[in-house]
Amino acid sequence: MAEVDRPARRAGRPRTTVLTRDLIAHAALRLLDESGADGFTMARLAQALRVRPSALYNHVDGKEDVIAAVRELVSDRIDVGVFATEPWDAAMLAWARSYRVAFAAHPPTIALLATLPLTGALRTMHMYDTVVAALVRAGWPEPEVLPTIVAVESFILGSALDAIAPADMFDPAGADDAVPAFASAYRARSTALGDTPPADAAFEIGLRALLDGLRDGYARLHTGATSASQAPSS
Repeated sequence: MAEVDRPARRAGRPRTTVLTRDLIAHAALRLLDESGADGFTMARLAQALRVRPSALYNHVDGKEDVIAAVRELVSDRIDVGVFATEPWDAAMLAWARSYRVAFAAHPPTIALLATLPLTGALRTMHMYDTVVAALVRAGWPEPEVLPTIVAVESFILGSALDAIAPADMFDPAGADDAVPAFASAYRARSTALGDTPPADAAFEIGLRALLDGLRDGYARLHTGATSASQAPSS
């Protein structure tokens, strides 16, 4: 029987990228890491994915929607599960640590996401919803919940930027005699920290100070409520 000629199989990957919103978000995050917010465009994103720019719009509405997807991607790495198992203050401690790690891994996203609305980032909204619900459940007055979260979040984002700063940025080398107190404190810190990155130590000090203040405020709120409920009626 004569052999039937079969068409040769094409080797290598298919030429057309199978796009999804999540794939676009991952590529956008890599582009932001490489080029920063100023270097991020839909044309460059399409180039990175090896597709025409028009192909992106079958999956996202535009640049703002891509940024929303990137926000979701980063915030997915923030631990909110602890709010279901831990007291509010212990949960916020873990949440803040994971929040800093998530953003410190992608510094160009910090200023970008901190100044844009949450529109379109539903998974990120769910993250905030979990935190809000836990604080309200713990007895925080509802009007104070979002300001409290924003206050902690502002500290976290600043600390995420500090995490990528040079470890010796405060080194007063060459000016020790002019600023003796500063130089002595720098040496003392270096000795005390050992191999611990200075930014990590500063973050832990600041975070614990914030939480101590929040605990005090929480206690005063509930002490006041208890006193008022125990006051004799006139």
